[in-house]
Amino acid sequence: MTDPLDFTGKRALIVGGSSGIGNGIARAFLERGAEVTVWGTRPAAADYADEEGSDLSGLSYAQVDATDIAQIEATPLPEALDVVVCCQGAVEYRRAEFEREGWDRVVATNMTSVMDCARHTRAALAQAGGALIVVSSTAAFHATIGNPAYGASKAAAVALVKNLAAAWADEGIRVNGIAPGFVATKMTKVTTDHPKRLEGALAKIPLGRMGEPSEMAGAALFLASPMSSYVLGQTLVVDGGLTLQ
Repeated sequence: MTDPLDFTGKRALIVGGSSGIGNGIARAFLERGAEVTVWGTRPAAADYADEEGSDLSGLSYAQVDATDIAQIEATPLPEALDVVVCCQGAVEYRRAEFEREGWDRVVATNMTSVMDCARHTRAALAQAGGALIVVSSTAAFHATIGNPAYGASKAAAVALVKNLAAAWADEGIRVNGIAPGFVATKMTKVTTDHPKRLEGALAKIPLGRMGEPSEMAGAALFLASPMSSYVLGQTLVVDGGLTLQ
């Protein structure tokens, strides 16, 4: 029997795969046989050597700032791509997102760049009959006090998944998403580095713990595999029950 999670011979691109959830997803596809390329913002893979939650060994790397459409469009792609995961993300604290500059920076990363990457990879995905997966956040479904741009852009990403899924299904592209809950990454250090805040955050999660990048990767593997061949336009919430509260 063929293993539906065997990606041997498949090509995957993980935007924002240099660390955190994106890196966990990239490594999961690599471990299951895929040829994996990661886009990150630093000049070379070696520049992530000391980055916590980053392991680029065995992965191909390209420097691409996904908020710069010129860089996206100038980056060559293989003729066919089986999987594209858009995992780029930004958040700004100290109420910076209430100001126009902070708002624009977050929306550019969390929403506009996702559409730009989707547009750029569309032909390659259609050639392979591939899967596009957009990583958003449970912030799409609940208030994030102090981060209006983050919450709004993640909600927009969920809506974008539905719209692209409907628009591109007849090209053989399946578009779905993942909404992670509370996962330990450099973006959540504002909470994890403070015991009181961490205690309060964990109290809201029925499973009583943070998620792991590998658990988000499991959802990505499912959505890219034949096991989800009839799943379209859905954003899978992976949050330990956080949004049940």
